[in-house]
Amino acid sequence: MSPQVGEGVPSAPVVGLALGSGSARGWAHIGVIQALEEMGVQPQVVAGTSIGAIVGSAYVTGVLNEFGEWVKSLTVKDVFGLMDFSLSGGMVKGEKLFNFFREHHEDPDMESLEKKLVTVATDMKSGREIWITRGKVLDAARASCALPGLFSPVKVQGRWMLDGGLVNPVPVSAARAMGADVVIAVNLNAQLVGAHLSRDTRSQVEGESPTEEERSIWQKMMDYFSSEDGTDPGFFDVVASSINIMQDRITRSRMAGDPPEVTLIPLLEDFALMDFHRAKEAIEEGRSLVKRYEADIRAWVGSPLADRV
Repeated sequence: MSPQVGEGVPSAPVVGLALGSGSARGWAHIGVIQALEEMGVQPQVVAGTSIGAIVGSAYVTGVLNEFGEWVKSLTVKDVFGLMDFSLSGGMVKGEKLFNFFREHHEDPDMESLEKKLVTVATDMKSGREIWITRGKVLDAARASCALPGLFSPVKVQGRWMLDGGLVNPVPVSAARAMGADVVIAVNLNAQLVGAHLSRDTRSQVEGESPTEEERSIWQKMMDYFSSEDGTDPGFFDVVASSINIMQDRITRSRMAGDPPEVTLIPLLEDFALMDFHRAKEAIEEGRSLVKRYEADIRAWVGSPLADRV
């Protein structure tokens, strides 16, 4: 007779995911999670920063596959249409995107989830790292997504929150604090330096025949962000590159002090900050990445518990 749990067979470790910041590269998180589940590895703890908080929220609420199909269908024009441009606190307010999520998906309380979720944000006033574990899932994800100069900050419990990538771009520490024994981290920041707005985005939008209003807004935005001669760094180049350099250095420091058991680095070096229309490529790289590291993952996680009892 096979031994039962508690009769000499060790229990499976609690697996945690640390899903890092990295803007459009973050769609790779979807492929990573899907491939892990296909292996039989089901993380019980999810810690997400910025785009990692968005994908993590989709996963813990059970809509990851549906969400993945939707993002793969996005065109440049679709992405542009989801952006509510503003010059107050950030280029994009973000409300249009998150209202779309609320209309199409449930938004449960974090305390009601079967899996543990924590999102990382930055208190604008004090600079403190804030871990959000209570309240509505989408509010927690939104609070983590406010890159300075790009996405507007959001008010949570009376405090203005900025992007969690400013303090903890790959939240390994948060995953451990929530009870993870083994942490699988997805680091999107190793290749961020030098990447910014896709150079061909403007031509792609124009190629999709936007309305005159869209064309006018897009033209004004690109004229503002770009340099006059096209050779000197434009406004967006400076902001995006500064954020990328900062997050890369912070990631190196944080992960050196609290290394995960497994680190996955998607190879998406040609992805720019706003290439959200390239989800299919990023998701496939996430899936391939897990397959390349399957031996390392199994060494830490082992086989699914059902195979061992």
